[in-house]
Amino acid sequence: MTLHTHTHPLSYRLHMPESSPAALVLDSPHSGTTYPPDFDSAVPAGVLRTAEDTWVADLWGDAPALGVPLVEARFPRAYIDANRSEEEIDALLLDAPWPEPVPDSPKVRLGKGLIWRMLDDGTPLYDRKLSIDEVRHRIDACWKPYHGAVKQTLDAVHAKHGKVWHINCHSMPSVAGAYATDTPGLVHPDFVLGDRDGTTSAPEFREFVGAWLRERGYEVSINAPYKGVELVRRYGDPANNRHSLQLEVNRKLYMDEITLRPTGGYPVLRELFKNLVTDLVAWTARS
Repeated sequence: MTLHTHTHPLSYRLHMPESSPAALVLDSPHSGTTYPPDFDSAVPAGVLRTAEDTWVADLWGDAPALGVPLVEARFPRAYIDANRSEEEIDALLLDAPWPEPVPDSPKVRLGKGLIWRMLDDGTPLYDRKLSIDEVRHRIDACWKPYHGAVKQTLDAVHAKHGKVWHINCHSMPSVAGAYATDTPGLVHPDFVLGDRDGTTSAPEFREFVGAWLRERGYEVSINAPYKGVELVRRYGDPANNRHSLQLEVNRKLYMDEITLRPTGGYPVLRELFKNLVTDLVAWTARS
């Protein structure tokens, strides 16, 4: 399989098969590790990195060679979160009122809006206020190009096949942090699949992936505690054969959650995802 990689210097890297992409697309919005110099966070780099979905794009890295496009963020989600609406502005972070209306958002209330205010344990990210120009720069330089790449890729695959199946790839800590979700302290299963209670995908998608994982001995939860957020909401449209599923994998399966270093489970999980992608390519072809 011949591949072409498109790279945006601040936003994303797209691994695209040059011919005959499958009807499946992957994106990893939180695995970016390129920290822009204007971030100016008050948190040490090692602590800041705990916000990443470390290694997730690499864990799915065999997919492009199997004909499946993969979009991965280059920027870290603590800088700006691609899995939020661009309207989810946290007014507590700003040195002036945001000029447009700001909707009520559960994620903003947790300090996890478009621009994070704190880490999962409540550690403040900044000892300063952000300017409106700073936030707009992050949206224009990172968020918009990333979403543009995801949308263009999904549209191209849909145009070719008349359908597209999309996995939004994430990781989760083994135990939910105090300010991470509405269920702090929850011990997470191996995988959580989210389709916003069936609104972003036909149920067959999550049922196939869930059954496939359970057959291999993994514990899988559906839409709890993660239903999926902006990327599946924005691009999932099952009535028009556009199916988006968020997939969360427990970090304990592949890395040390303190050092962020891969464990012996890493190659096992990467091979698992390679086999899942292979079977999904065949499944989407006949679905």
